[in-house]
Amino acid sequence: MLDLIRKQRFFISGVTISGGESTLQLPFIIALFRGIKQDSELRHLTCFIDSNGSLSTAGWDKVLSYMDGAMIDLKSWQSETHHWLVGRDNHRVFQTIQHLAKAQKLYEVRLLHIPGKSDLDTEVAAVGRYLQGLPESVNIRLNAFQHHGVIGQALKWEKCSQDEMERFHAQLRQFVSRPITMPSAYL
Repeated sequence: MLDLIRKQRFFISGVTISGGESTLQLPFIIALFRGIKQDSELRHLTCFIDSNGSLSTAGWDKVLSYMDGAMIDLKSWQSETHHWLVGRDNHRVFQTIQHLAKAQKLYEVRLLHIPGKSDLDTEVAAVGRYLQGLPESVNIRLNAFQHHGVIGQALKWEKCSQDEMERFHAQLRQFVSRPITMPSAYL
């Protein structure tokens, strides 16, 4: 993998591990990021992880020294709603966000808005106050639920429209003073 990255090093600024839940491949990530950071031709590249936040703090500690940051998905505010959506509660997600923020490795928190399913819009005051309490360097991104890459029952769920996202964004802005990135496309 390092040879492939080395061939592209003049055309890229970094590497982001993503897809499914990337941290399920933690030994690979550690080896890859360590290799990048120890290679004189590659150490200028940033190393990021895109995650659902389910990795334990002990797991994050194993990779922290090799990564530049992480983007973490917050799919629901209430633990019960999160469990209904993804099959587990969200206590690890909140632990991950706080742990990475304290280590100055939290690059972005991503909120997935699923109309009528997620509770981020109905819990907007609590969500907003929580986000406002994160370090100012942490980016906030809103993601609109769409059907691409979705299987099963979720294919019947309502897609999130631009109007719905603008409404949610306006609600959240009442509590969050930093910029909030909106989706650029609604497919």
